[in-house]
Amino acid sequence: MLEIQKFFLFCSGSQRAILNRAPSDINKQAGIGATIFFTGIFAALAGSYAMYTVFHNYVAAVFIGLLWGLLIFNLDRYIVSSLKIKTSAIKNVGNALPRVFLAVIIALVIAKPLELKIFDSEINAELSIMQLEKLKDNEALVKSRFDDDIAAVKTDIASLQNQIVTKEEIRNNLNDIAIKEADGTGGSQKRNMGPIYKAKKADADNAQQELEETIAEISPLIDRYNKQIELLTNQKSEALFTLGTVDVNGFASRLEALSRASKKSSAIYLASLFIMFLFIIIETTPIFVKLISARSPYDYVLDKHEYAYIKNHQWVTTQLRNDIDSKVRFDNEITAFKTQIAIETEKRILKETIEESFADIKSNKTSWKNIFAKKHIWE
Repeated sequence: MLEIQKFFLFCSGSQRAILNRAPSDINKQAGIGATIFFTGIFAALAGSYAMYTVFHNYVAAVFIGLLWGLLIFNLDRYIVSSLKIKTSAIKNVGNALPRVFLAVIIALVIAKPLELKIFDSEINAELSIMQLEKLKDNEALVKSRFDDDIAAVKTDIASLQNQIVTKEEIRNNLNDIAIKEADGTGGSQKRNMGPIYKAKKADADNAQQELEETIAEISPLIDRYNKQIELLTNQKSEALFTLGTVDVNGFASRLEALSRASKKSSAIYLASLFIMFLFIIIETTPIFVKLISARSPYDYVLDKHEYAYIKNHQWVTTQLRNDIDSKVRFDNEITAFKTQIAIETEKRILKETIEESFADIKSNKTSWKNIFAKKHIWE
């Protein structure tokens, strides 16, 4: 039992040395650590399920799920352990708000994959409907692609056939005129096979010849278009056959299926909300527990420790700064003093040299010519 408590204390992010000086807070910190630990477990389960829907491999799903659980565990541990309770409620709320926001985001990320697993049967039913809808859409897309080409070819065939029909109508009309001329029911109203009939019969024969020529010219084109229609029809059939079943079992598809199922069923919608709120509560509970709890001995000891560390740091840095400032000041003043002494010494030497030169001139030991022959009189 003691080892489990130590582990939960580690999960809470509390300082063991501080807790040893405030033993009344051990159970509180252990409870916070247990909440963080089990949140990490749920995160690992959710991550494993989410990864399995992507990779369909148990080893990869478990490995990545464990990494995800450790990441969430570490984030929760940092969020809770970094929250320090101050004497001002406004400061406490201000410090907690970013952490609460981050905890809510983490809770949503954890809750959603678990929702997918909880409503697995409802999601599978909705996925079947989505699969049929997707297949129907794909079939409509394939059909529209080939049907447009087939319709265009059929339009060309109809245009060619209209030319034949037009020629047949002209031929039939001229035959009728010739026959009516022969039996006296039309034309000259005389029943004979005279020159008028022969002329009209010749026109009908010419129309028949043009019809035959048109048929001979157009028939190969119509045959070619019919073969093209047959080819397009076969291609459409092959494309429809290769569609088969549409795979809509991915993670995003399951999310969409859950959303559609929630819209159709108020029970699923409410259950999904309750699950989400449950994980938000679990994730934010350690933060709110710290906010609503009074300052405990652990907080006071921790404040004392941090305050002492800060003041010791300030003292050490102040001493260091003073030592450095003193050394810099000492070096500056010594350097300035040495420079002043050097200047005064050079002045005195120069003055003595000049006085000696003037003394030599007065005693006629040295002439002005010899003095000015030098570059400097003090050399």
